[in-house]
Amino acid sequence: MMTTDWDVIVLGGGAAGMFAAIQAGYAGAKVLLLEPNERLGKKLYITGKGRCNLTNACSWQEVLKNVPRNPRFLYSAMSGFSPEDAVTFFESHGCETKTERGNRVFPVSDRAASVIDALKTALGYAGVELRRARGLELLTKAGRICGVRTDRGVFEAPAVILATGGKSYPATGSTGDGYRLAKDVGHSIVPPVGSLVPMVEDGPFCARMQGLALKNVNVRLYEGPCHSEPSEESVPPAPSPKPVYEEFGELLFTHFGLSGPVILSASAHMEQGKRYLVSIDLKPALDEATLDARILRDFGDSKNRSFENAISGLYPKTMIPVIVARSGIPGDTKVNAVTKEQRRALLTLTKHFTVQISGLRPVEEAIVTSGGVSVKEIDPKTMASKLVGGLYFAGEVMDVDAYTGGFNLQIAWATAYAAGTAAAGSREA
Repeated sequence: MMTTDWDVIVLGGGAAGMFAAIQAGYAGAKVLLLEPNERLGKKLYITGKGRCNLTNACSWQEVLKNVPRNPRFLYSAMSGFSPEDAVTFFESHGCETKTERGNRVFPVSDRAASVIDALKTALGYAGVELRRARGLELLTKAGRICGVRTDRGVFEAPAVILATGGKSYPATGSTGDGYRLAKDVGHSIVPPVGSLVPMVEDGPFCARMQGLALKNVNVRLYEGPCHSEPSEESVPPAPSPKPVYEEFGELLFTHFGLSGPVILSASAHMEQGKRYLVSIDLKPALDEATLDARILRDFGDSKNRSFENAISGLYPKTMIPVIVARSGIPGDTKVNAVTKEQRRALLTLTKHFTVQISGLRPVEEAIVTSGGVSVKEIDPKTMASKLVGGLYFAGEVMDVDAYTGGFNLQIAWATAYAAGTAAAGSREA
């Protein structure tokens, strides 16, 4: 058996790296945590708009339903460390939690720093040593890990946990280093792309509504341009194919296209090189008959007003010029002159407000990365490499990702728990 100063080296001081180091330390291992940034958990500070949605208050089985890629791989890890376990851990380390809409769990303080402080406290309890260094090469001997070469020298250990994150938000340290390190020792890398990333519109409409947030809308994502493109002259017909994804919630219009929770989740279902269309039901609580009656009532209350003024009660102010342009009804038309066919076009536009999508924003702007180390080469129970003895993985560096709502951090905690405890146990093998 190799004799070194440490039993386990963890590369990466983000959510998964810190948690893996903690679990290995709590399991009795001497742990060294290597992080190139000047502070730990840099990406956690911006998670959930600075509030850090640390998990989701649901069963671990429900978590898997929110993982679009490789959910079965996470079965053992998630059943071994559930959302309930995550809440217990953070509350027992000084971070009180609360549950909000969609079962999202946040610190009571509404500050991501509370989550990071809890992790730092646990690192201290676990006796983890921290050094600032960037991993350059995984060192092996006879098919087993024997250490890490870094920009600050060589560190030896019989077990290494790779928790370097993906490629999203590179300023936080997620530079994709882990992919190179894993590939250099024989692992396959599924090409990384952005997941939970804003969409770019192929058209002019979103920019005109920049900054407008819509709550309680229903969003459907369709593959391919559906029927005609949106134009100034007329509203395109409602899309007919089966949606790739559908969700109810909040979205945001931006200068480049669409963002917001439902859009980010929908983006996880998009493939590179394909075109998509988003259809927004602006009034999901009203069926078409009820909506038509509402439009007639509003028109009846505004018989002598222009069309653009008569619809002020139906749509946000910022949206009205776009609704007018796409409805095919001139804005100065008196509502008592609006035809049945024009009213039908308005109804269709309201229930199927379409946005043609040309693609996604760059992976660097994604919340998480889809792709990474192939899970086919990782033991799902221990997160151990099937190719290199003593090598383990945790978090986003692997080809696993989920929707918004705390599910991605739950993946980080669960896989890190499995990797940390297994790596600590390997020192006795």
